[in-house]
Amino acid sequence: MFNLMCYIEQQQQKNLMCSTENSLLYKIICSFSGRLSKLFGKSTSAKRNKVIFHDFPGGAENFELISRFCYDNGKIDINPSNISLLYSAAQFMEMNNSVSGNCNLLEKTKKSIEEISYWTWPDLLVALKHCQDLEQVATSSGILEKCLDSLVGRLAMTSEASPCASTSSPDSSGFRLSCDTRSTESLKNSISRATWCFEDLSVLSPNLIEMLIKSMVSRKCNHVIISRFLFYYQKAKFYTASSDEKRKVSEIVIDMLYTLDPSSISCKSLFGILRVVPSLNISKSSRNKLESLIGSQMDQATLDDLLIPSPYGTSYLYDVNLVLRFLKAFLHGGGWQLSPMRMKKVASLVDLYIAEVAADPCLKSSKFLALVVALPDSSRDSWDELYHAMDIYLEVHAGLSEEEKVKICYALNYEKLSAEACIYLSQNANFPSKSAVQALTSQQLKLKNLLQGTNNTKLYMDSPCNFTKTRGKGKKDEANEQIVLYSGRLDISADNEKLRAHLQGMQWRVMELEKVCKKMQTQMAKIMKSKVSSHSTARSLPRLC
Repeated sequence: MFNLMCYIEQQQQKNLMCSTENSLLYKIICSFSGRLSKLFGKSTSAKRNKVIFHDFPGGAENFELISRFCYDNGKIDINPSNISLLYSAAQFMEMNNSVSGNCNLLEKTKKSIEEISYWTWPDLLVALKHCQDLEQVATSSGILEKCLDSLVGRLAMTSEASPCASTSSPDSSGFRLSCDTRSTESLKNSISRATWCFEDLSVLSPNLIEMLIKSMVSRKCNHVIISRFLFYYQKAKFYTASSDEKRKVSEIVIDMLYTLDPSSISCKSLFGILRVVPSLNISKSSRNKLESLIGSQMDQATLDDLLIPSPYGTSYLYDVNLVLRFLKAFLHGGGWQLSPMRMKKVASLVDLYIAEVAADPCLKSSKFLALVVALPDSSRDSWDELYHAMDIYLEVHAGLSEEEKVKICYALNYEKLSAEACIYLSQNANFPSKSAVQALTSQQLKLKNLLQGTNNTKLYMDSPCNFTKTRGKGKKDEANEQIVLYSGRLDISADNEKLRAHLQGMQWRVMELEKVCKKMQTQMAKIMKSKVSSHSTARSLPRLC
């Protein structure tokens, strides 16, 4: 087409070599390019001129585009697919108004950039795809920023069209009903409006996704929708990505999730990422962020989520250290949001987990104990589940020394054990004898407190119930004497058989006292009822005069 030679050298793909053998031809190019004009203008030799450009934007294909622009006397179709290439080439070749006046490529591309906000959604996506190859130039020129800004603006408008977005249930659709009259079909349409763009945006590079999410967060877009897109993007990219690409995608997804409100992120999806990242060798920073996100939502996790196999090269079955890090993040990251309900929910989950890992013969006693004491005592109303977990562990690890067993049992809160659990503990040969004594002592204290509570209740009874009061007092004194006698007979140095017998007797006394209390409460209720009825009858009688 023209005699200006341009090609890419095979050894260096980004080196463009331009040469001319005809002064008329290169004068046409130089009339639009300040750079070529300067370079060829310095040459006075009649020999063939040659210039090699390193890292020419877009290579030979893009050079041909600007050559067509020059030969067509400044006419070219600027569209979303070539605007970034033409702008970068125009800057590189200095095709500005100082050379060709108003008919210059740089001015034309700048004018097109100003009109980006009027482009359609497909045009914006096409432009962004081409910006990926020239990200540095596209960023400096403002093309990338304007495309992203226009894109996010339209996403924000779509999100605002669904005002019922909720950040309280990320595992659901991300929306909730704001009124009873809203139909399920309308809700589905709202979800569709918020997620229709996922597939379109999944073709963008990880770096562009990072810029996109930051822009969406700054525009206060719905965090639930953002998190759902990030999980979708990770899955979409993993189908065809290499190991290095998967690692980069995972790191960016985790880093972006970390900037969102934790309550807007699906705990189940976080565990999904956790199960695939071990083989990708992601950065320590990203892994810490992922563990922190999961830890902050431990009350949403399940037992199956926590049963993660231990890392390669370790002997124990499950990754106990990972769960301990989750619990640490839960306690330190929750702050004022750690309500008693959340604490109790996590404690129940941890009790189930401890019972599951207790059967691992390779689990060290230090790790087992660390799990037991990981949460504060106030998070549990009952320690029966932990007692059963300890029983399993001590039975599987029968070779533990007495000192190790005592150290484990020392963490047990005997006051929060039920009477039935204490009975079993005193008869359990897996536990050291000191534990049986402590269980017995705690039950004694419970009995005394129960008796004191019964005595306080009697102080509020009125005179019509003296018979009941005397009768209850007699039973209480009798039971009290039995407890005193029982306490006097207790010998701390006695063998386990005597302890078991004493504890069984104490269990019987507890049951008797409970029956007495129930009878007293029933009688008090009847008396109070009769009082109320007598007072009402008295008011209804006429006065005698």
